[in-house]
Amino acid sequence: MELKDVDLNLLLVFHQLLMERRVSVVAEKLGLSQPAVSNALKRLRLLLGDELFQRTSKGMEPTPYANQLAEPIAYALSTIHSSLNDKQSFDPLTSNRKFTLGVTDIGEIYFLPRLMVLLATVAPNVTISSVRNTAVNLRDEMETGHVDLAIGLLPQLKAGFFQRRLFHQQYVCMFRAGHALDKAEMTVDEFCAADHVVVVAAGTGHADMDATIERKGIKRKVKLTVPHYVAVGHIIGSTDMITSVPERFARACVQPFKLRYVPHPVVRTPIDINVFWHAKYHRDPGNQWLRSLIFEHFSDQADAAA
Repeated sequence: MELKDVDLNLLLVFHQLLMERRVSVVAEKLGLSQPAVSNALKRLRLLLGDELFQRTSKGMEPTPYANQLAEPIAYALSTIHSSLNDKQSFDPLTSNRKFTLGVTDIGEIYFLPRLMVLLATVAPNVTISSVRNTAVNLRDEMETGHVDLAIGLLPQLKAGFFQRRLFHQQYVCMFRAGHALDKAEMTVDEFCAADHVVVVAAGTGHADMDATIERKGIKRKVKLTVPHYVAVGHIIGSTDMITSVPERFARACVQPFKLRYVPHPVVRTPIDINVFWHAKYHRDPGNQWLRSLIFEHFSDQADAAA
């Protein structure tokens, strides 16, 4: 016998008859008519080749074969019921789940220090792993659940993904404290005359910033090109070069490297930094918790509340 040949409703009637022993009571419990229950029992007898129940003065008495089936069918129905009604939960205080975030190097510098301090209090056993957005096939890794959330300017994540904006930010020009340009604002001519460090962030939205400068016909004196932002604070802090970076990254660099920044004289359009998650994990309690935590502590609304 194949499972495709068995109507689950017949097993429900069988299980209820074992407990109640009366067709009228079973009909009431299951919301059926008595003829419907009798018809279900008839179909089950034909399917299993056994009478299953005999009418007696005490009600419907199970046959030996029905008693043999009683426990495994009860267990199977209980398992199905529990599975269908089991709502996943996530308790950050006791969970030891590992989350993986897809972020740029800027994201690691800006988000991870504060996030880890926060987790030490609210989720002490939760661990975080990060991967670079550009180092993996982010779409596939998020679909398979290998990456839980991605944060950044990621226009490639559209169909199949949810997103929520964390904040707007502007680009700024950053330099060491005491630099000749350390004043309230910078002119376009001063920008062009300065020596620049340029970060080539291929595959990220930050490449649009360089394209904007080129479209406006601005020629920079590029003295150094690097593939990531990790060393930028060290380099700018010990030279007279300047660089164009997102404002929140600049904020994170000011104190450790004794830097300053001013509004960008060329790139004025703000960018949106979003948190992304795959639709498959939209209702996953752990995913919901982490993205809510990030929004509560890193969004524009969080800054306004603070």
